[in-house]
Parts: sequence; C-alpha cells; structure tokens
Amino acid sequence: MRCGLSAISLFILLATLALHGSAAAPMPTTRIVVHLPSDATLTINGHTTRQIGRQREFVTAPLEGGKTYTYVIRGTWSEKGQTIVVEREVAFRAGEDLLVQLQPPRLGTRSPRRREFLFTYAATVTGLKPNQRARLWLPVPRSTRHQEVQLVSQRLPTDASVKTSTEPKYGNLVMYVEASGDERGEIPVSVIYRIRRWEVLEDARGLQESETLIQPYLRADRRVPIGGQALQLIEGRPLPTHHWHLARLLYDVVNEHLVYSKKGEGWGQGDADWACQSGYGNCTDFHSVFIALARAQGIPAYFEIGFPLPEQRGEGEVAGYHCWAWFQPRGRGWIPVDISEANKVKETRPDMVEYYFGNLTEDRVAFTVGRDLDLVPEQSGPPLNYFIYPYVEVEGQPIEATRVRRQFRFKDLP
Repeated sequence: MRCGLSAISLFILLATLALHGSAAAPMPTTRIVVHLPSDATLTINGHTTRQIGRQREFVTAPLEGGKTYTYVIRGTWSEKGQTIVVEREVAFRAGEDLLVQLQPPRLGTRSPRRREFLFTYAATVTGLKPNQRARLWLPVPRSTRHQEVQLVSQRLPTDASVKTSTEPKYGNLVMYVEASGDERGEIPVSVIYRIRRWEVLEDARGLQESETLIQPYLRADRRVPIGGQALQLIEGRPLPTHHWHLARLLYDVVNEHLVYSKKGEGWGQGDADWACQSGYGNCTDFHSVFIALARAQGIPAYFEIGFPLPEQRGEGEVAGYHCWAWFQPRGRGWIPVDISEANKVKETRPDMVEYYFGNLTEDRVAFTVGRDLDLVPEQSGPPLNYFIYPYVEVEGQPIEATRVRRQFRFKDLP
C-alpha cells in the first residue's frame, strides 16, 4: 500500500519536529505498518491520517541516524455502540521497520466470565518399603480476587498426620503430610476442591502495592537473573520510558524470539538464559524470560503457576501444569500476561495475542507463586524451582519424581 501525499507530509512534519542538529548523509527512513480495524481513525502524535483499511503503511521522511524517535499512535473506532480507543507509544531508530498492532479488545465493557468446577489433586508415592515413613508436601490453591477455593474432601492413609501452613516468602499454602507406606509400599493421597474462577480483565486490575511489598519481585531468582542473556534480545532497541508500553514491548520481544515447543531436553525449567539460547520452551521458559527483562528495566514481575482447563466445559483429565506472569507498571496495579498461550495462536488468532497482554481466561486455577521456595516445615533438600507437583522426601532425601504417580481431574459444575 502506497503512502498518500497527506501521510508523507505528516511524516515530514513529524520527522522535522523530532530532529535536533544537522542532517547526516545518507539519511535513512523508517517504514511503519499499523494493523487495526478497517473503519478506525488513526492518529500519530495527534495528527489524523487519511488512509483506511486493516493495514496502513507509512514511510517517514529521512531521519537522523542514531537518534531515537517516539510516536504516540492511537486508533479510535466504534464497537457495539461503544467508542474504543487503543493507544501505543512506540520508540524506534531510523532505518528500522516498525509493526504496530492496534487490535480491538475482546472484552469491551462486559463483566468477567466465571467458571465453577471441582478439581481433584491426587498423587501416589511408590517404591517404598511397607511401613516406611515418608514426608509429602502438596501445594494448596488459595482464595484470591480471581478465585474462590473450598475444600470438598481429602483421602489420606489412616496413619497420616497432616497440617496446612503458609510459607512466609510469598504466602503460598502448603499441605504437609507424614505417612507410612502400605503393604505395596505406596502412599495414596487425594484432595478435591470446589473452585470458582473469574476471568482477569485489564479493567479489573486492582490497586498499586507499596514499594516495600514489591521489592521481592525486583530481585533475581536462581534461574531468572536480572536481565542475563535476555538483554541481548533488546540490545540496540529504543525502549519506551512508560512502564506499560515498555512491558508491551518486552511481551512482543519474547513472543517473537521464542517458539512454544517441548522438543529435546532442557525446557520446562524456567531457565531464562537457556530459553534465550535455545529459542524455544514451554510456559515456564517464556515467562522467565519476560520476568528477567522486566526486572532488569525496574518493572516488578512475578511467576504464578497452576493448572489449565480446556475451553470446552465438561470433565476429564488435566495433563499438567500451566503458568503465567504478572507485572506492575508504575502507578498501576498488577497486570497479567500469558505469552506462551499467545505464542500458540499468534498466526491464527491475533486478537488473542492482544488479549493475553493484560487479561487471563477463566479456564485455569492458580496454586502458587514465586520461585526458589522453602516449604513449611522446611524440606531437607534445596529450595524448589517452583511448586506445583508433590514434593516427597524419604529418610531426609528427595525421591525421584518418577516415583510419584500424579493425577489431576476437573469437572465443571452447572
């Protein structure tokens, strides 16, 4: 699509305003492509453009090399009788191609969707001697602004002692069980919860926390350094100063660099440096890179893990965990991102790429937050990388995960 005369004139004006000092020869230009609804009005730094359609393309006048330019790009349109405004602050250098997505939000002004279901968390410790004692720690989902949790039932060995406590670092709930192996050398445990889970919408983000409370979310974790190799992903890129726009850039950078895949070995550890080098991983890897980048830019961020549910209602097995991340831009409350889910659908559902920056579906249950966790009572082994599956020790030593059979199930309630 060619740029019309008015658009060229607009960018000559913007570039002239942005330049400081004498021009260098040759002077590069920047190609800017904006995706938005076809009937939207597009403004750049307050100037209205005349192009129409879902894709609008502009080429700036010659710009001074080495300088960083910042534009505010805003789309305005009507949707179901409501005026929708989506604004992005973008920073770029001369010669770079720039793609700006101004997708319509899926949520509009509606209330968050809700899902109510039973969730069964079951595990069986195997390979013990009859009557051999073992220590088990299980994560417990807690009630938050986004979910209500009610214990329905639990099945434990008759000789089991059980206690639920709160670990002090992040406030996670931990069920601690001591029990002996049966005649087959097994310890079965099963807990059923009734969960009411609400969709998290960007317009229900809550209040900003105090500086003291957010300090833990600015520090490095063992596998999530402050920046680390993730900084190579933004090396040389101009970065917005506003935390919201900066976090969006980091979200897009991670989504562009990584591919969701569970091939080979190494994935699933939430190792930010490994993920940057490999270029792929699962949800732990995606969100560890995002958290490393966010904290390096002074944006508090943390890790949350639980279980996904299929979008279709019903009942069935849940194969394994899912995780996402939260960040807190300056002057705002905590905002969620689910980059790995966005990555799965970025070619087929670009609207969901927009959605997962700031919103979470109700098709999940959260169990714990944080990394490098010491349990309650404290385990003999090292801190846990993250806590979602049962952790078991026998005679002061952690046992292999293969010795714990796990089963997770859901059943939607009417």
